[in-house]
Amino acid sequence: MKNQKFIPALGYDALSIYYDAIIRLTMPEREFRKRLINWIDPKNSDQILEFGFGTGQNLLLLAQQNRQAKVSGVDIDPKIKHIAETKFARVGIDIPLYLYDGKTLPFPENSFDKVFSSLVFHQLDRNTKLHCLNEILRVLKPNGHLIIGDWGKAKSKWMRIKFLLVQLLDGFATTTDNVNGLMPTYIKNAGFVGVSEVDFINTKIGTYSYYIAQKP
Repeated sequence: MKNQKFIPALGYDALSIYYDAIIRLTMPEREFRKRLINWIDPKNSDQILEFGFGTGQNLLLLAQQNRQAKVSGVDIDPKIKHIAETKFARVGIDIPLYLYDGKTLPFPENSFDKVFSSLVFHQLDRNTKLHCLNEILRVLKPNGHLIIGDWGKAKSKWMRIKFLLVQLLDGFATTTDNVNGLMPTYIKNAGFVGVSEVDFINTKIGTYSYYIAQKP
């Protein structure tokens, strides 16, 4: 099945190799990733999936924090998968990574205790946001948890102005709903309960928000 069109990391395929460097320059990387891992809170028996693993940095930190948790990732971009696999091989950690067609996640229903995602949903249009959330709901176990870290409602006018750089790279059509604070609405519309923005951190290019929710 042919892959659905997607927006690469940083908006352009040629920039993917610079993704980690750009994140280090524009965001408080250690802090925002630490908070994300804390909200995921990996337990020994957890089956955890990252939706849109990118260069694999979150999975790497997650595996290092709890080696008993079973972590894996899925992404649509073959080039970024190669970057992540190279990173894992360099440090000697084996984390299963999967590609999918942008439509159906390659897992049966009720597969995971937790699914998390970081800096992915702002790259998706409205229909794709909802479709992906529906797929995540499907593969989560009952009472399983969703954790999303992504651009959220700007916490000040200055944060809103800074976020224009992200919008120029990734497109206004996909990012506007994020900066308008609509992610919780999409998560609720997909059927999740207990939806809440639980934290945020201001960066050099906008407000990064943390959302949690649960499958009924």
